[in-house]
Amino acid sequence: MTAQDQSQPHNAPQRTSFPKDRIRVVLLESVHQRGVDLLAREGFDVACVPGSPSPEDLRSLLAEAHLIGVRSKTTLTEELIAGAPRLLGIGCFCIGTNQVDLGAARRLGIPVFNSPFSNTRSVAELTIAEAVCLMRRAFEKSSQMHAGRWFKSASGSREVRGRTLGIVGYGHIGAQVSVLAEAMGMRVIFYDVLPKLPLGNARPCDSLHELLAESDIVTLHVPSTPLTRGMIGARELASMRKGSHLINNARGEVVDVSALAEALRSGHLAGAAVDVFPEEPRSSGDPFDCELRGLENVILTPHIGGSTAEAQEAIAEDVATKLVRFMNVGTTTAAVNVPQVELPMQETDAGRPHRVLHFHKNVPGVLGQIHAITTELGANISGEYLRTQDELGYVVLDVSPTDSAQLLSRLREIPETVRVRVLW
Repeated sequence: MTAQDQSQPHNAPQRTSFPKDRIRVVLLESVHQRGVDLLAREGFDVACVPGSPSPEDLRSLLAEAHLIGVRSKTTLTEELIAGAPRLLGIGCFCIGTNQVDLGAARRLGIPVFNSPFSNTRSVAELTIAEAVCLMRRAFEKSSQMHAGRWFKSASGSREVRGRTLGIVGYGHIGAQVSVLAEAMGMRVIFYDVLPKLPLGNARPCDSLHELLAESDIVTLHVPSTPLTRGMIGARELASMRKGSHLINNARGEVVDVSALAEALRSGHLAGAAVDVFPEEPRSSGDPFDCELRGLENVILTPHIGGSTAEAQEAIAEDVATKLVRFMNVGTTTAAVNVPQVELPMQETDAGRPHRVLHFHKNVPGVLGQIHAITTELGANISGEYLRTQDELGYVVLDVSPTDSAQLLSRLREIPETVRVRVLW
């Protein structure tokens, strides 16, 4: 697979000790042009790949990449990450990060960034639209018309006003759905494993079973975790009201698709809308098969909940900005797998100290070794920032004056060092 070069000339003052035009950024799956432009304007060597590459092509791309950008179709396993010797950071240009082995990246001192909020409105709007279409059986009527059949009937069609919407997962998307649904006159209940502040007149439920039993429409907005995988199976579907509807715009692993198909065929559920699937094609135009195909009043969409121009642009800008700040400054704020350190930008190039970014095993004595080395080299620490998370520590030092190459070499000799990089 060939990567398309998106680099642009860059004449800004050099802000990193390593030449920016030698920092290779590989963006997969057609990341929005806004993100491409932001990274290219920084002077990075940016290459774009449409679609999700094969494992062989991905391995080759990773071998040269300092930064990699993926969306939902590309999986970065421990083996792939370990085989990327230059990799410094990973950007998930989407909400989720389950396609990346976060533990493997953390153990190697590679931060992973995502954009958890940028497509909130897009997913919420699709959810409300699907709720209306399911209650009105609009897609079924449209399919009949396309087949040349005219069936004008009010049978099975109802307004959403006055109906109960049950939201499973009351995070950013769930809360936005709640507000939109209430504006349309719906009664809103929700269930979340964490205490959440209800918006408007929404009411929390004590259990998932309680929510399923009370709802005319159940909509899912949870991440893929060991707790949520398979959370909606045959037993949960049986707990739902007869004639109710299910919407899954969350993660494909959350719902047992076979059990859902049976609940629809039996007539226990009146309809469903599904945007995510346990197994999805890698690229647009690839074949798709699912037990839900051909069932009445079932809306199937190809994982487009966040696929609006507005959401994709916002996601691209958000993630690209986080990657730029990490590369230029060392900031790890909003990373999902490493200690979060917010760092100030140094103001001028004149007399600027070296900034040392040091990931290390979180054990006692590492900071003492770092201080001893800087003392031996006659360097002064003008700024120090430290955070730890689980087995990893991240310390950032502003150091001057010193020979940065010698400092880098000595820090790498510390047994607990995971990764060290020097800016300026």
